[in-house]
Amino acid sequence: MILDKINMPQDLKTLSADELNKLADEMRALIIKKANTIGGHLGPNLGIIEATIAMHYVFNCPEDKIVFDVSHQCYPHKILTGRKEGFLNPENYLKYTGYTAPEESVCDLFKVGHTSTSVSLAAGVAKARDLAGSKENVIAIIGDGSLSGGEAYEGLNNAAVLNSNIIIVVNDNDMSIAENQGGLYKNLELLRNTNGKAENNFFKTLGFEYFYEGEGNNIERMIKAFKKVKDTKCPTVLHIKTIKGLGLADADKNREIYHWILPGTLDKKPEISSAAPVEDYNTITKDFILNKAKSDPSIIAINPATPGVFGFNKDFRKQMGQQYTDVAISEEHAVAYASALAKCGAKPILCIMSSFIQRTYDQLSQDLCLNNSPATLLVYWGAISGADCTHLGCFDIPLISNIPNMVYLAPTCKEEYLSMLEWSAEQSDYPVAIRVPFGKFVTTGVKDETDYSILNLFKITQSGENIAIIGVGNFYHLALDAAAAIETKLGFKPTVINPGFLTGLDTECLETLKKNHNIVITLEDGVLDGGFGEKISRYYGSSDMKVLNFGAKKDFTDRIPVEELYQRYHLTPELILEDIENIMPARV
Repeated sequence: MILDKINMPQDLKTLSADELNKLADEMRALIIKKANTIGGHLGPNLGIIEATIAMHYVFNCPEDKIVFDVSHQCYPHKILTGRKEGFLNPENYLKYTGYTAPEESVCDLFKVGHTSTSVSLAAGVAKARDLAGSKENVIAIIGDGSLSGGEAYEGLNNAAVLNSNIIIVVNDNDMSIAENQGGLYKNLELLRNTNGKAENNFFKTLGFEYFYEGEGNNIERMIKAFKKVKDTKCPTVLHIKTIKGLGLADADKNREIYHWILPGTLDKKPEISSAAPVEDYNTITKDFILNKAKSDPSIIAINPATPGVFGFNKDFRKQMGQQYTDVAISEEHAVAYASALAKCGAKPILCIMSSFIQRTYDQLSQDLCLNNSPATLLVYWGAISGADCTHLGCFDIPLISNIPNMVYLAPTCKEEYLSMLEWSAEQSDYPVAIRVPFGKFVTTGVKDETDYSILNLFKITQSGENIAIIGVGNFYHLALDAAAAIETKLGFKPTVINPGFLTGLDTECLETLKKNHNIVITLEDGVLDGGFGEKISRYYGSSDMKVLNFGAKKDFTDRIPVEELYQRYHLTPELILEDIENIMPARV
């Protein structure tokens, strides 16, 4: 293998053109095999291989600084920067994260998993270099729709006036995660179609020196392009055209599906099944939105560039027509857009992942809640998980539930979820967020008749004594299991409560517990600091009630199996019971 000769980027400089192309073939095969084995970003990495080889052939990493955007395109970079064992040996597939990580290599400056940040980060690196009087190149690589994010525009605006070396590589594969959205991409299309010669040029308008290379998957041409911009004395954009999914026919043909794949995806062909889809929270959400939209033209579904997460396939998008907006990778805009829609009589339903809603705090506070706009936000994947540290979904409860005017709901099953969704879509008094249940699909078969306009009304689903367990959303079912363990071991039936609301307290319910309970336990599928459980602890702070809060510690966990985290945080019936027994002698 040619790759046997490559341990660090400088080793590329000894290879011939033929060897460089053979190396690209080897890397492509390794990426395909690894992604199909453990899952990961496939299409974007296949499309950037040749450009990455050329970049490392021309520049001198780590002396020259390279900043990747969102890291969707960093696998080839990792292979060339001392981490090839993570792609060669299946036993090492999990050794390295799928994102850039400074602890892995001196060639990675930042941990990056969210989008549209590379230009801002690179601008800071370049300015620090200038202040230190150094001369190295600073390169930002941005693509996969990341230019649509607001921070990318802010970064470009600032980078354009640095008056020193900063190179923005715009990897234009005519795709975001799904289709590109927005006016900027019409200009990129124009530039592609004119070989970069169109007079209407967004980057030149900002003040960048601009170069175009239409064969971004040609190593020899990319080497020439990078040599042209190396050691530039002014802010420069190198716009390259590449093919997302190159080298794998299915990934090239179905670029949205193969952006990121699950293990084993390549072992089966994507086919449209004649069988009825399995019911889950995605299917019932789609059905709800489609049915509402048919009878109510004011219903509009909004998604910031990740339709696949919510099951918003092409058929759904086609059926929704003008009642659907993909705002591209721009979560901040999505919230403000939804707020304005709601303020003007529309009924927006914004679907967004927990790890991405972190980007919207100011818009949630100022544009949405301060204006009390009755939009509906559906927060997906909110849970303690074994995800990479860049994509954790455990921080949304403290973030959302402490903003005035917001109503944050946590359903425990299909029936509650649909009831909450119906109420939220039709009410006009509050901004409402719903934490879509994560994990096992639960249905009771009994319609939920709760009137959610009566805010902060907790449901006592099991009346008992001594101990009350408040199980939030996903963890309501853990509360039931813990209650059963207590009854079996300790001989009495605890009270179980489904709070439903994350943004307020049912003080009447909490006061009632003082009569025949000594311990209150809270279970929440997220971080404890600033979370729901702390509200309960604060309420009982001046009383004799003992409160135990169970949830996650404030930490950036990184690919730790969720079962291990549950053990660490005592989120099992057995460990909850153990903690109760440790305080019971003085309490019950």
